[in-house]
Amino acid sequence: MKVILNPDAEVVATVKAGLERTGGYCPCRMERTEENRCMCEEFRAQIKDPDFEGFCHCFLYYKEK
Repeated sequence: MKVILNPDAEVVATVKAGLERTGGYCPCRMERTEENRCMCEEFRAQIKDPDFEGFCHCFLYYKEK
């Protein structure tokens, strides 16, 4: 299991700019709650799932099996 940044540098730069603008909250979500603070609760749960492989909600991170 490995978590990496999206290999698309443009996506990474866009999401990181959004994170700066929102104070560390997922720029893809409207609610500013602790569950949506990057790395979001949803993706942390997906990391724990041994069968999950894919991107987080905002495409910043990718989990490999």
